[in-house]
Order: sequence, then structure tokens, then C-alpha cells
Amino acid sequence: MAFTPNFDFTEELKWRGLLHDIMPGTQELLNTTQVTGYAGFDPTADSLHIGNLVPITLLIHLQRAGHIPVALVGGATGMVGDPSGKSDERKLLNLETLNHNLDCQKKQLMKFLDFDSVSNKAVMVNNYDWFSKFDFLGFIRDVGKYITVNYMMGKDSVRNRLEAGGLSFTEFTYQLVQGYDFLHLYENMGCKLQVGGSDQWGNITTGTELIRRKAGGEAFAITAPLITKSDGTKFGKSEGGNVWLDPKRTSPYKFYQFWLNVADEDAIRFIKIYSLRNKAEITDLIQAHQGQEHLRTLQKELAKEMTIRVHSESDFEMAVKATEIFFGKGSADDLKALDLPTLESSLEGMEKFTVSVSELTAGIPILDLLCVSTTIFPSKGEARKMIQANGFSINKVKCTDPAAAINAEYLLHGKYLIAQKGKKDYYLIELQ
Repeated sequence: MAFTPNFDFTEELKWRGLLHDIMPGTQELLNTTQVTGYAGFDPTADSLHIGNLVPITLLIHLQRAGHIPVALVGGATGMVGDPSGKSDERKLLNLETLNHNLDCQKKQLMKFLDFDSVSNKAVMVNNYDWFSKFDFLGFIRDVGKYITVNYMMGKDSVRNRLEAGGLSFTEFTYQLVQGYDFLHLYENMGCKLQVGGSDQWGNITTGTELIRRKAGGEAFAITAPLITKSDGTKFGKSEGGNVWLDPKRTSPYKFYQFWLNVADEDAIRFIKIYSLRNKAEITDLIQAHQGQEHLRTLQKELAKEMTIRVHSESDFEMAVKATEIFFGKGSADDLKALDLPTLESSLEGMEKFTVSVSELTAGIPILDLLCVSTTIFPSKGEARKMIQANGFSINKVKCTDPAAAINAEYLLHGKYLIAQKGKKDYYLIELQ
């Protein structure tokens, strides 16, 4: 029975800016045959991050086109460490840490791919399942003899590390180990395609070469560009490091803020790369954005879609509320409605003061709170003047009486007060 894809996968990647390298014949194969294709994820941490969303997105579009996506978690390759794009050797993980990371990443991958579809459901595999059956002599005899040292030395990932001072035998063999993954999936699942970031091209083509030499077969490859920001810095990094998919590592509020604050020129690229909207919808959004950049239409749509997909609708709503409270016109009721994780995440970066339980239980005169217990104001005279001018709030409620006292009833979640001086200056007062 002839196969007709739902759309041309390769052309889809082209207009989205997701195509960097493609092996000849790949597009023709995808347009005439239902293809099984895979991407690999190494368990170097207990969470994936937004850099990993690129290969995940490739698998999503592959499945939407009607093909079969395979997510490979690297229980074996994670023990070795990929030298691609790295200047130093990775620390080797113990088995307990590795298995914990694998379990966490599996749960995340389940959110993005359809594992229940009848015709082309996604599959998840762990390369430890087949590598654990190999012994060292068996591997070098049955696999290693098919790839020459000269071939392996020609890879950028190897050459760059050699020029920088060398790499271990462990890392040198990584491309052979990953190449065998492709061969195993080719022989056992009919997998003919591997997708990944452009830094993986050398490892992927080692797999296609191994399939050609050992199995006499033909396999194909597609890579996406490594995503950078308009200023040339690495995408996915914030001031605090990686932007993770796990809410314990990067809160939904911070995740939302990351997308909301991308530069205008980046927003145009990123909405094509990461949104699952179709071309017409994205084109309309870009047109609405251009000339009206101050409205941040693209950033808001991107932040909404990505926060809901990675986290949830309720997490998105909380993130919007918190954003409105501190950067818009959110009310005191909105502030009280924030759940504790969102509140605490939105408070990061504020200048912080502490007050004791005993002070707050007894009630602190507001001028003492602002000028003695804290240094929000340099003097009681200045604090009094701003309060009388209607320019000071506690928890988004205007304070108009300089003789008022603040007690424990004002606390948010039993531990926080948020002082606001003027329109933009916020201070965190925490119960100690």
C-alpha cells in the first residue's frame, strides 16, 4: 500500500529554520515511505532543557507527518559521554544517578510525543538494553572492525579535541557506540533515519556508514542548526544557567519569563522553530508583530504556547498573574491568589530583608518597619512623605496612614511581605 505523508517533512523543516544538514535521498524517502526515525537523549541530568526541545520538535514534526518517531534514552552512551562540542571530558555518572536521570527524562519525553496512536505511535528505547549484552571483545570484533581509525579521526568532534589537548579512549569510542545504536535500530526496528543537532552530524554519519558496511543497508540523516540568540550567545542559557523543563529546576514563572523576554528578532525565528502552529498562523502572527513590536505579540504567544506545552494551563495562568502583578496592573487579590511556588519564583532578584516572628506578632509601626527593621527608606521623614503622597504599598494595598502598624495578618503564605515604593521598586520582607 502506497504511503503519502501528511506533509513534506523536509520542506516543513526548511521554512521553520530547522534544517541544517540532510543526506542525499532523505527527502525522497520520507515522501514515499513511512519511515522510522530516532533522536537520542543522553541522561547527563535529571531534566531535559530547552536545547533538547530542538530534537524533540524534530520528532514531533516527524510524527505529525505520519512517520514513526523513536526516542532513545542513552543508558549506555550516558556512561561514556559525548565529546561533541565539549572542551573537557564529562564526569562519569554512577549507575544510581544515571537510572534516576533516565526515569526523569522518560517522563518528560512522554509529554511531547504520542505513544498511543494506532498507525504511527512513538516508541521509547534505552540503549543499555542491548549494550548490556555485549562483552568488550565481542564489540571490538563484531562492530569495531567495520570503522577505521582514519575514518574516526576525520570527525570534527575528535579532531577539535585532539587539537585542544587530547581526549580519552572512552570518548574516542563514543561515535562507534552511537553508530551501533543506529545499526541496532535499523536491524531490529527498520529504522532508517536519525535526527539531531548539527553537532551530532559526525556521530550520525558514523551510524549510516556502519549500516552500509556491516549490514549492506542504506540509512539517512537530518540535523537542525544549533540555536543561538541574535547577540551570538548560546540559546537556552539564562543568567541562572540552563532553562530546564523540570519545574523544580526552572519554575513555570521563570520559564514563561524566558520566552516573554526574548529579543524581537529572536522571537521571529523562535516562533517558527518551537511553535506547533501551522505556517499560515505563524505568518499572520509575525505580520501582526512587525511595526508593533512594543506590544510583544510574538513573545506573548510563544511564552503561552511553550509554558502550556511544557507545564500546564494553570501554570501559565499563574505566570501571567505574577507578571501582571510586578510588571503591569495586577491587584492585591491577584497577589493573594498566587500559589507559593509561583510567588517565591517571582520574588527572586528583589532586595530582601528579614523581620523576626516576635516583632511582627507584636505589630511593627510602619515607619519602624521601613526605616529601622529594614532600610527601604533612609529616614522616617522620607517614608512618611511618600506614604502621605499615596506612593507606598504593602502587598499591593496602598498605605496612607504613617501611624499604622503591620502585623502577621498581612503575611502572604504566612511568611512574606512585599513592599512597593513608587511604581517599580519592590522589596521582599521575609519572616525569620
